[in-house]
Amino acid sequence: MSPNYQATASAPVNIAVIKYWGKRDTKLILPTNSSLSVTLDQDHLRSTTTSRADPKFTQDRLWLNGKVDEIKPDSRLETCITEMKRLRKKTVEDKDPKAPKLSTYHVHIASYNNFPTAAGLASSASGFAALVASLSHLYELPVDASTLSLISRQGSGSACRSLFGGFVAWQMGTKSDGSDSLAIQVAPESHWPEMHALICVVSDDKKGTSSTSGMQRTVETSPLLQHRIKNVVPERMEKMTRAIKDKDFDSFAKITMADSNQFHAVALDTEPPIFYMNDVSRAIIALIVEYNRLSRENGGRYKAAYTYDAGPNAVVYAPEANMKEIASLIIAYFPQKAGDFKDVLGLFGAEGAKDINKFGKVPNRFNEAVAQRFEVGAIKGLIHTKVGDGPRRLGDEEGLLNAEGLPKTLA
Repeated sequence: MSPNYQATASAPVNIAVIKYWGKRDTKLILPTNSSLSVTLDQDHLRSTTTSRADPKFTQDRLWLNGKVDEIKPDSRLETCITEMKRLRKKTVEDKDPKAPKLSTYHVHIASYNNFPTAAGLASSASGFAALVASLSHLYELPVDASTLSLISRQGSGSACRSLFGGFVAWQMGTKSDGSDSLAIQVAPESHWPEMHALICVVSDDKKGTSSTSGMQRTVETSPLLQHRIKNVVPERMEKMTRAIKDKDFDSFAKITMADSNQFHAVALDTEPPIFYMNDVSRAIIALIVEYNRLSRENGGRYKAAYTYDAGPNAVVYAPEANMKEIASLIIAYFPQKAGDFKDVLGLFGAEGAKDINKFGKVPNRFNEAVAQRFEVGAIKGLIHTKVGDGPRRLGDEEGLLNAEGLPKTLA
């Protein structure tokens, strides 16, 4: 019986607070600007991937959520797999003649997301990060996460940031070969554990304009993007890094919301314009703006920050102490179907699990006219989560492939 060369890993979603939008090299996925993100707790949002190498396999194969995902020649998937095999040969097999020649074996890979794919929730980021993490364990690579980020970046740019927990910067780099375009950790999740997030799933439909095609159009047609690249992002990266290290939520919130707004302004500045947000998205912005106004009117600071990636779904960052009030406000305007609020951190206790809508409430002196109240289902789900860790290696019992190297049926 041949040895079982298999490894399983999970990787988290990250949501950028300084946005990546635009490539200067579409093959290597080299960005036009640096970016910075928060890694979210993968107990709630994650991709899990199992990789197996076997001399009996006749080709590389991949299944995503139980369905065949073709590995096309010269595709991002093929690039990542090929680069990981090359790294195995270079760092292990060339140095140890006795090491199994796993780089010469074909691989079977099964991956599963526990959240909607292609709906603006960074599924490609966690997916490629889990793929690279799984293969790195399979191949027993003696390299660090930043080195692996060079490869995951070539699958999905933002995937490089999902190879770390906490707060992560993707340095754009300057070299044409991409060797300095990698991710580094600004601060671990333990640095600022009070940072929480409320994800408002406005739509789980596939996007009308993909991030890949959208950002390429923006690079080609938006004058505002060029201003953003040269004059705005470098300063924001410095200020955001400082805000995180100082745990200065007021500065964090101001920069996060300004950068989200500018990203969507850049999308609107594209020819033809790209609209990722909808009426529900804009209503959530109005609620957070008014919520912050109340605090600042009394000499306080920002209490919440919204951000939107390339989709209508909102992520509201806030200190843990503010999250119950924020969730109550959102529920007051967007009542939920039973079970649609993933209150995994127990904001509302057992009563919340029975009827979350009873907790819908607006703060005193809140201007309720800033947004209309929507029907049940306008927000299709709420997920309360927090800053989390990077990829995890999982045990064999959590593997996604059966004895034949085919996907297990997931319950």
